[in-house]
Amino acid sequence: MALIKSISGIRGTIGGKPGQGLTPIDVTRFTSAYLSLIRHHGGEKHPVIVVGRDARPSGDLINGIVCATLQSMGADVIDIGLTTTPTTEIAITALQADGGIIITASHNPANWNALKLLNRDGEFISSDEGEEILRISEEESFIYAELADIGRYSQNDEMLSHHIRRILQLPLVDVEAICRANFKIVVDTVNSSGGIAIPSLLRALGVKEIICLNCTPDGNFAHNPEPLPEHLGEISEAVKKHGAHLGIVVDPDVDRLAFVCENGEMFGEEYTLVAVADYVLQHRGGPTVSNLSSTRTLKVITQKAGYEYFASAVGEVNVVELMKKTHAVIGGEGNGGIIYPELHYGRDALVGVALFLSYLAHTGLTASSLRKSYPNFFMSKNKIDLPENTDIRSILEEISKKYSSFPQNKVDGLKIEFPDEWVHLRRSNTEPIIRIYAESLSPDKAEELVKKFIYEIEQFIPIL
Repeated sequence: MALIKSISGIRGTIGGKPGQGLTPIDVTRFTSAYLSLIRHHGGEKHPVIVVGRDARPSGDLINGIVCATLQSMGADVIDIGLTTTPTTEIAITALQADGGIIITASHNPANWNALKLLNRDGEFISSDEGEEILRISEEESFIYAELADIGRYSQNDEMLSHHIRRILQLPLVDVEAICRANFKIVVDTVNSSGGIAIPSLLRALGVKEIICLNCTPDGNFAHNPEPLPEHLGEISEAVKKHGAHLGIVVDPDVDRLAFVCENGEMFGEEYTLVAVADYVLQHRGGPTVSNLSSTRTLKVITQKAGYEYFASAVGEVNVVELMKKTHAVIGGEGNGGIIYPELHYGRDALVGVALFLSYLAHTGLTASSLRKSYPNFFMSKNKIDLPENTDIRSILEEISKKYSSFPQNKVDGLKIEFPDEWVHLRRSNTEPIIRIYAESLSPDKAEELVKKFIYEIEQFIPIL
């Protein structure tokens, strides 16, 4: 059993003792704490909360607990049912709600689930708000409604259609060009809510032929739900077999997006944002943002286009905050998360698909040709477990001193920029761990850089 509470929400494996797994008691307590925060900040007697979920087997059960808990505290609930994370975010503003809860564990296995918490803008709550929810949850300082004040429950199944209409209305989404391109596309949605959303979007965009793999939204994940190359052999073969122009892969809640080229090779999750940003920069000039652990290719293409690139701390909340501050035209994270503010400030695979297809349709390029047009960098990731009570801050300071002649960024741990590569060292907020990310000109060089810094870290442990 596992239960992880953090400022971004609560997630865990289903079952077990309260506090050790994600149980009905934990769901009730955390939902109650969230609603207490919403009521305290907004002051409404009956705040309106949107609830959506992905297709995990536990989703329906947890959805019922969440909705009942919200009602029992006086909230009016709008249940939008089986849906995507970005659709839930858009629904909050469309329905003028006071907040929202997404029931999804994203790319975690099917026996996991989670509550992700949103504010009235359809964006993830801030770290300060997350801390407050954790405090309220621990203290159980919430009050339930008397009979006359119990909230109402309603359902709304129009939000996906609304989301797609909003995408089609974007000036950079060229439906006519996509129709003319006569695309044949294979889709793998790992049997979650993308099985409804992505084919619906493609039909609305005028895609000629859609071949669906694992598009039954029953939560029985056909493979590991994280959209990494080692999990995508089936769609790679299907793209080649059917002579498709492209393969589209999303995670269970459809906020991460990966592509498979027409030759069956991976476009690269890190390059999803790069390609979409490239298209946007050609038509909407301005700054871009990604997190410190994302490929430097976004920086390269942004500066080549004559605009400024900014790097944020890891995490969607941090990316969005910096995007607003810099008035970025596009941003996101290297895990295939596209944030296009002209639609909304949230990672959205649907708008990513629409913009990417518009780019291919405009240029006439194949996906593999487009990928070859970008600088080729490779990433390696690892972590080092440290003894309890290790002074991680001091270790990072010592490494920073050693490499003081190189450009550094300390917004989120320590990132060191070398001429043709970089390394990013991040401390965990919950465990004695340093996560190590590196990017270089070849897979071997990236792995060597990671190993080098694991060794560097180990040298400082005995003397601190």
